This record gives sequence, structure tokens and C-alpha cells, in this order.
Amino acid sequence: MRNLIKLAGILLCTIVFCACSKKADTDGFSLENAKPVGQMELMYANQFSVAHYEKGISLVTISDGEKYLLVPENENVEGLTGDITLIRTPADNIYLAASSAMDMFSGIGAMGNIRATATLERDWALPEVKEAMANEDILYAGKYSAPDYELILSEGCGLAIESTMIYHKPEVKEQLERLGIPVLIERSSYETHPLGRLEWVKLYGLLTGREEEAERLFSEQVRLLDSITQSGSTGKTAAFFYISSNGYAVVRKPGDYVSRMIELGGGEYIFSPEELNVDENAQSTINMQFEVFYSEAAMADVLIYNSTIDGGMETLLQLTEKNSLLSEFKAVKTGDVWCTDKNMFQQTTGAAEVIREMNLIFTGEAEDNMEYFYRLK
Repeated sequence: MRNLIKLAGILLCTIVFCACSKKADTDGFSLENAKPVGQMELMYANQFSVAHYEKGISLVTISDGEKYLLVPENENVEGLTGDITLIRTPADNIYLAASSAMDMFSGIGAMGNIRATATLERDWALPEVKEAMANEDILYAGKYSAPDYELILSEGCGLAIESTMIYHKPEVKEQLERLGIPVLIERSSYETHPLGRLEWVKLYGLLTGREEEAERLFSEQVRLLDSITQSGSTGKTAAFFYISSNGYAVVRKPGDYVSRMIELGGGEYIFSPEELNVDENAQSTINMQFEVFYSEAAMADVLIYNSTIDGGMETLLQLTEKNSLLSEFKAVKTGDVWCTDKNMFQQTTGAAEVIREMNLIFTGEAEDNMEYFYRLK
């Protein structure tokens, strides 16, 4: 009898232990009790960071304080606080409102993860995106400020990626979240180094399960940039601008990624933060009275006209028609005036190629028509 009681006790303990073990195995991941097992290595980007945990879980922290927990579909999570947004990976059927990110998804073979965009087909410079939209593989879901919520829901979009423009329409972000769609606000345009902007491809690789492809793409651009910067500065000064409809000269803020591209390409951006009294606001451009622009930039060796907003042009005459004082600029007289193609901003993965073409401009080796720039005749 005593042996039977003893055996029953052993069996009971075994059952309780197994039950406890089974419960422990099925408990969800708790960020509060977990310790990182690694960090994403970043060379240039400083607007986000990633801590890796077990089970393929990662915590993404954006510089504005937003946090996102990336969790594989088959993993449970418990005790997640309200200040952390849960994103299931691999992310699919994405509503991509941040147009500059599209080329990075394309570059790592993850464009199939995009279901909708906030940019019309005619406004894309990327042929693969135009084709995808023509075939309805990617749908237009309205502007970022007025998305088609019904379409986004009906297509099963599980993630919205927005630029910081969404801060001007906070009600849109709130509505998407009420509909159960997590919103990731990317800040790649705030990176001061052009390859910092491109390094966001590592985050998109992590989101879509294409980390190796992202690392390979980024490494190729790093190698190309290293080969360009070895030649050093040419001493050529450059102004990057466009003329607004009200006559202002709109220039890039000194220290942003465009001015950094000019410097990495061997040029010297003609505007300095001290001269322009640059503040720390979020604007990437500065409006200048044309007389002030003339006094600062008339002797620039090279002029680069930004056609992204204002539209392209073909001749120096078209340029000087915007303001007759432009005919007195040194670069206009020497014919060293270049115009951007809008793919310079949409083809984010070509950052090093853009810098290479700038280098050719500054060294005098550029052809009249290149992939990202062309000379005004």
C-alpha cells in the first residue's frame, strides 16, 4: 500500500512537472524579461537602431522615440506596452506612402511585398514600379494625406510605411491604427550621410526576411563610394537649387545628405550654415530672396538645378527666363549648369552612382547626358 501511495505521488509530480514545462514552452515572448542577443551593425545611419532577441524577434527604435517590435507570425508575445507597436514579419501587402523607400524594396527583391502606394503611376521614375502598377500588382491607394482606407483594408495591408509628412496629418496615422494597421514612420531623409539614407535598406530587409540581400546591396555601394572618395576634393564650388513659382531660390540646407553628396563627389557646397543662419528645424530646404542667392552663388563653378519639384528644362535660355540675373552667373557663362532627373531622389539605391556622376562633373569628365544629370545646352 505504501508503495502504491509512493508511486501515485511520483506520477502526480511527473504530471505537474510536464504540465508546467508545457506551459513554459508555450508562454509568449516578454520584452520586459528578455535580453538582446545582438545589435544590427550600422555604418552611417543614426536615425534608427535595432536590437535582436531570440526567436527572430527584433526591437526597432526610431530617433523620434517610436518603437516597433518585429515578431515572426508563429511567435506569441505577452505584456507589450502601449508605446511599442507590434509588426508581424515577414511584412506583406504593405501600403508604402514613403516613395523614397520603394527603390530599396526593389533593390532587395522585395517589391512583391508592396501592395499599395501613395504615388501615382505617372509620377514614378522607376520602370519596374510603373510596370507593376500597370499590371495592378501594386495599387494606387490615394495620397498619404487622404488614403483609400477601404482599398487598404480590402487588400489586407498589414503595415503602412509613411514618411514624416504624415506628422502634418496625424489623423491619418490614427485612423490607420484604429483599423488595426501598424504605421512605421521612416526618417531616412534626416540622415546627413547619403549612405546613411541608403542603410535603411537593412531595416526593410529585416522586415521582409531579406537581410542578406540588403547587406549585399549596401556593401556594393560602400565599395563604390570608397573608390570615388580616394581622389579627394577638386576645389570646385557648387550650388544646388530651383526657382519657386514666387521667385525664391530654394536651396538645400547645408549639412543635409545632398550637400554631403556634393562634398563626397569632390565638390564644395557653396553655402555654409553660418552664412545662411541655419536652424535645427525639420526643413531640408531654405527659401532665399533671389538677390541674396545671387550674392552667395553667382561665382559658383557649377550650378545643379533640382527639377524634381519644378520640372525639367533643356536649355540655359529656359533657366535664365526664370530670372534674368542668372545670365550673370559664372557657371551659366561657362556652360557648367546641370539639371537633375527626378530618379535621383527615387532611386535611393543609386546613392554612390549619383556621387560618382557628381565627381565626373567636378573633374570635367562628365558626358552631357548621364543617368542622374544632364547638361543644359
